[in-house]
Amino acid sequence: MSKQTVLVTSATGRIGRELVARLANNEQFNVRACYFSEAKAEQLLALGADEVVKFDLSDESTWAAALDGVCAVYSASLDPMLEGHLAFCRELGRRKDAIKHVVRISCMGADTNTASYDADTHASRAGAAIPLMLQHYWWGEKALIDEGLTVTALRNNFFMNHLLKTDCDQIRNEGWFSNPLGNMRNSFVATRDIAAAAAVVLSEGPERHGNKFYDITGPAPQSMAEIANDLGRAMGQDIEYRPQSMEDFEADFGSTRAEFFEYLTNGFYTRCSPDFYNLTGTKPTSYYDYLTTKGVSGETGLEELWQGNLWKKGEDAMKDAVAAATE
Repeated sequence: MSKQTVLVTSATGRIGRELVARLANNEQFNVRACYFSEAKAEQLLALGADEVVKFDLSDESTWAAALDGVCAVYSASLDPMLEGHLAFCRELGRRKDAIKHVVRISCMGADTNTASYDADTHASRAGAAIPLMLQHYWWGEKALIDEGLTVTALRNNFFMNHLLKTDCDQIRNEGWFSNPLGNMRNSFVATRDIAAAAAVVLSEGPERHGNKFYDITGPAPQSMAEIANDLGRAMGQDIEYRPQSMEDFEADFGSTRAEFFEYLTNGFYTRCSPDFYNLTGTKPTSYYDYLTTKGVSGETGLEELWQGNLWKKGEDAMKDAVAAATE
């Protein structure tokens, strides 16, 4: 039987690299990995991709070559790229006779197909709406569903590798980090676990996982003091957590990201889901293990900590996406 071609979008990201490395060991797939920067193409081939292809959500001219002969799609996109993703969903819909399965990376908290979220009702603050970023994640799923595609969504907790990236310089040079999360415990998830779940879902296919929606979390909720302790153990030095006000955090990153972080302070992401275990047969990766052990793609979480990051202090990365969504 000929191999199925699976397209891995965002293949150079943390989840994407790990997924490419996992699927490379699966003989049922021809793995076509997407790159935005040509400098990353060789890295994807080294991880085991059978093919690499230029792909840009903001450039429709790159889509046809990426999708030629594709049976399954791993779909992930940066938060500010919502408009491009929605347009790409329409293209996938036009090809739904060929594309049998789409696995979408998402987030818990605003879906209305498996729950009854009211976009205008905040979990803990009267008069406020569900954070726009959570609504965006649901729109990203819904656009695929509305096109009649067979979808599996991995609705993830907040990523471990995103948690401290904005404080890398302070951690490295001064031994401390800050944010508004304080003593609230959250079950942060390792990106390698998301890739492991995606690999299982793609391998077992739409017959088993089509139109299924899984919450992927870490194995234990942790406070910032506990995170600091794990990071210090991994680095072999003392690391301090310093509380930050939500007002200062909003000034650093903008209101859209601050709204999302408010959900991380109200207990909404505290729970631990069994879905990862039910998919893979293993317990999710702890934060300390994430930091100190290598994923299939060859990097530890501590090595990832010092790599590039979308979110930068003094910049509102969601400004343009919010403007586009409200036009």
